[in-house]
Amino acid sequence: MKIDILTLFPEMFEGVLGSSILKKAEEKGIVHYHLVNFREYSDNKHKTVDDYPYGGGAGMVLKPQPVFDAIEDRLEGSEKKPRIILLCPQGETYTQQKAEAFAEEEHLIFICGHYEGYDERIRTLVTDEISIGDYVLTGGELGAMVMIDSIVRLLPGVLGNETSPVTDSFSTGLLEHPHYTRPADFRGMKVPDVLLSGNHRLIEEWREKESLYRTYTRRPDLLRGYPLSEKQKAWLKEWEEKRG
Repeated sequence: MKIDILTLFPEMFEGVLGSSILKKAEEKGIVHYHLVNFREYSDNKHKTVDDYPYGGGAGMVLKPQPVFDAIEDRLEGSEKKPRIILLCPQGETYTQQKAEAFAEEEHLIFICGHYEGYDERIRTLVTDEISIGDYVLTGGELGAMVMIDSIVRLLPGVLGNETSPVTDSFSTGLLEHPHYTRPADFRGMKVPDVLLSGNHRLIEEWREKESLYRTYTRRPDLLRGYPLSEKQKAWLKEWEEKRG
């Protein structure tokens, strides 16, 4: 996968892309990151990329010219149009399902805005407008980092255990079950007996039940429209009766 990041602050990404899983993914040749400071594409001698909004108002607005030129430069020679993602609080809310869809792509371009907003004509370039939550940041850089981390970890060969992303919270539609490791007894807090039993059928059932219960108690909204099995429906009914 090729990931281009258009930003006025490329130095913000150095620690994130140069550490941990994201760094290892690039070292393995699975992904290549390219940071583009679109200020370099400004067509005026002062290298300005923003201006006052027509009609007045607070703040500055990103001009279309530097962004258009930067995108066109990154598209030169491309046979297939990439997904071009605009980080924007007005965009669709980011989800695990969107991360999985983006992970299927060969080329992603992220546009990280700053200041008050974008010239509206920049939106004509993009395929996706994404928000990582209902709050406002000073720029799109942190949102892009969140998305890139969640996407790259899904690429084949990035994680040591290929089943890890499949069983993550939200990937199955439910929150993930609890995990335990050694020691079996830590300060009187013991690992559930079923996990020590060696009975894989019972362990899988315990994990399924705990995953459902954790979702039921912490994120019941995720169960709306979730295709429950008859067994899962019985568990939910049992818990609801206990809660009165």
